[in-house]
Amino acid sequence: MKQVEEYEKIFEKYGGMMRTKQLQAEKILYRPLQRLIQQGYVEKVRYGYYQWVDHGNFSEVNTVIRLFPDAVLCMDTALRYYGYSDRTPAEWHLAVSKDSGKSRFKIDYPFVKPHYIEPFVLELGLTAGEMDGCKVRIYDKDRLICDCLRYRNKMNREIFNKAIQNYIADPEKSVSRLLKYAELLRVKKPVNDLIGVWL
Repeated sequence: MKQVEEYEKIFEKYGGMMRTKQLQAEKILYRPLQRLIQQGYVEKVRYGYYQWVDHGNFSEVNTVIRLFPDAVLCMDTALRYYGYSDRTPAEWHLAVSKDSGKSRFKIDYPFVKPHYIEPFVLELGLTAGEMDGCKVRIYDKDRLICDCLRYRNKMNREIFNKAIQNYIADPEKSVSRLLKYAELLRVKKPVNDLIGVWL
């Protein structure tokens, strides 16, 4: 049987998280894997995904992007990222295709909140960001504000108001992009009513 250090090196090769097929390819069989779990070295994140517990650069965001590589960070998570909200969300807000299987989001950890989006606008406003040293897929500020207007009745009033005020004051906003997205996302009227007067 391999030593713990050898298993750790194998997990290290995969960034601290391995899928079942990777474990099989590396010849980490069921019994040794169960022993590593019992000894507290490895934990099962969800079906088919295992991670080394004290992996050096472990972070929740790393787990999220590995479990949901197709998702886009949105709503409260993106508001916090851009400094439009000072509240740390209790869960990761992820935009995914409405054709995505719902069961994949029923996991104990990390806490995720999927937002099911029509596939033709899923990547509208998609940009790249960085969190905890990890590259993330995230909506740009203009798409984010359109989404806030779209779901304003489901949002916390204070978070919504602060997001709109911070966007209006942001020198990096793009009014032309905002209007283009508003047209496609069918929020042109709220954009004009709530933001237009300030632009």
